[in-house]
Amino acid sequence: MANILFTDALRKEYENLFNSCVIRQERVSAVEATITNLIANRNRYQNVSDMQGIPWSFVAVIHNMEANLDFARHLHNGDPLTARTVQVPAGRPKQGNPPFTWEESAADALSMRGLNAQKDWSLSGTLYQLERYNGWGYRQFHPNVLTPYLWSYSNNYTSGKYVADGTWSDTAVSRQCGSAVLLRRMAEMNIIEFTDQPASQPDTPPLVVNYAMQQSPDPLVSKRVKDLQNWLNTFPGIFVKPDGIPGFMTSDAYKKVTGSFLPGDPRV
Repeated sequence: MANILFTDALRKEYENLFNSCVIRQERVSAVEATITNLIANRNRYQNVSDMQGIPWSFVAVIHNMEANLDFARHLHNGDPLTARTVQVPAGRPKQGNPPFTWEESAADALSMRGLNAQKDWSLSGTLYQLERYNGWGYRQFHPNVLTPYLWSYSNNYTSGKYVADGTWSDTAVSRQCGSAVLLRRMAEMNIIEFTDQPASQPDTPPLVVNYAMQQSPDPLVSKRVKDLQNWLNTFPGIFVKPDGIPGFMTSDAYKKVTGSFLPGDPRV
């Protein structure tokens, strides 16, 4: 199966899906129960994380997807640690003799996929590696269904899944919580952060730009203004020129969406 290139368009798709992800209300308690178990075993995930240079949360959600949090099973595919793997990828780990420790198996599963050399642990980079870990079958052969490996239990997934290797069902529904959904709830609970989206500190400037009638000389501020303007343009009936100037029109549109003018607007 061909690999999918990590393009700017794919990066944006992951960001949009994650930002718009809403956990189904009837699944919230199950999601949080799983997260409680992940946190309880964080030290084991962290040990592998430290050795491989991979976020502990990535290791944790993979463990949930592949082995249902069972430390007696391979991180590769959930086969028992008492022997080398039988399912794809078969014959792992190649070095050593069974029974393997969970840490030995986990290190092999992650390094064989080159994840120990992966440097992009941004939000989109993390989701790309999660989908890559499971395979590109959904994206390549059933592009109308977002992979449940990421999005099950959320508004981004309803039905459709592989019920066996190469066997597809339109009506089957995943019973596992998607890995991206777990990360979304962990981010909401301030348990994790992403390298490109660090958690705000008490002295962090406001995330919303201030009202101004001219463009900021700081290119980062100017970009934030344009991002805000582009976001406002996604709402019906709102048309704002993405010029980087957070003036009257931008503040007026912001009020229509949020109910408040931009900070510093004289109308406040």
